Amino acid sequence: MASPPNIPDELRNLMAQIGPKWAADTRGHVRLMIEKFSEVLAASMKEGVTLESNVSYGSHERQAFDLFNPAIGETARPALIFVHGGAFTDGSRNRSPEIYANVLYYFARHGIVGINTGYRLAPDARYPEATRDIAAVVKWVRDNARRLNVDPNRVFLMGHSAGAAHVGSYAYDKRHHSSAGHGLAGLLIISGRVRIDNRSDNPNARRVEEYYGRDDTIYDDVSPVSHVDRDSVPTLIATAEFENPLIDVYCFELAYRLAAAKGRAPPFFWLKGHNHTSIIGQFNTSEDFLGQACREFIFTERMI
Repeated sequence: MASPPNIPDELRNLMAQIGPKWAADTRGHVRLMIEKFSEVLAASMKEGVTLESNVSYGSHERQAFDLFNPAIGETARPALIFVHGGAFTDGSRNRSPEIYANVLYYFARHGIVGINTGYRLAPDARYPEATRDIAAVVKWVRDNARRLNVDPNRVFLMGHSAGAAHVGSYAYDKRHHSSAGHGLAGLLIISGRVRIDNRSDNPNARRVEEYYGRDDTIYDDVSPVSHVDRDSVPTLIATAEFENPLIDVYCFELAYRLAAAKGRAPPFFWLKGHNHTSIIGQFNTSEDFLGQACREFIFTERMI
C-alpha cells in the first residue's frame, strides 16, 4: 500500500521563511501555499474512496457539494461536512484540483463519509445566507443518512477561516436552528474567524463588510463566540502559529468562552511552524498529528 506524501524540506523551509511575515501579504501567501501543497497532494492517497461530484442542495450554482464515500467502516458511519474559507467573498470548495478535496479524502480513507460543500458568497448573499446554506447541507445529510450509511447522530461540521464563521454561527446561534435543533454531534473549528470585526489590522476588513454590512454595532451579535453557552455542541479548535491577523486571537477566545461556560476546556491544538493555509494543506500528507486528533474527536462524540 502506498504511503501518504511527506511535506518536503524545501516547503517546510519556505513555511519557516514566510511565516513571521505572513500578515504582510496574506492573499499572496495563501496562493503560494495552495500552489505548493497542491504539488505535494498530487501524490496523496485517494484509493478506497468513491467520489460523487456536484450534488445539488439548492438552486444556486454554489449550492452544491462533493461526496466522498469510504470503502471501509461500519454500516452507520460518521459524516463530516467541510466548509471552505475565502474571506466571505471568495474561494470555492475546489480551490485547486487537490485543495480542499484533500481534507475529505483523508477522512474518507479512515471510514468517515466526507462532504466538501460550497455556499453562496457576498455580495450576492449577505449574512445570514451562508449560514442558511450550511443548515440546508446538514439537513440534506441527515435526511439522506440511510442512503449514505451515515449515523444521523454522528454528523459533524468542520469550518476553515471564514467557513468557520459560518459553521460557528449555525452551531452556536440558536436563531439559526430548526425546531429540532442543530442536528450535530460536534464542531471542528480550524483557523476560524469566529469573531466578526472590521479593524484596521484585519486585511480582510472590507470583505467582512461585504458580507455583514458596515454597521459594526451588530458585529458582536453576529459573532459565533457571542453565542457559546454550557449547552454548546462539543467543539475541537485548532490554530496555526502563523495566522491571518486576529484569527488565532479569536480561536483562543472561543476556547476560553467554551471552557468558562462548560467548566471544562475544549480540545485545542496550536500547530507550530504552520500557517493559515498549511494547517489545511497538511491533511492527507504523512503529517498526522491534527488529523488523528480530529478522528479521535469524531469517533468519540455523538449527539445525545
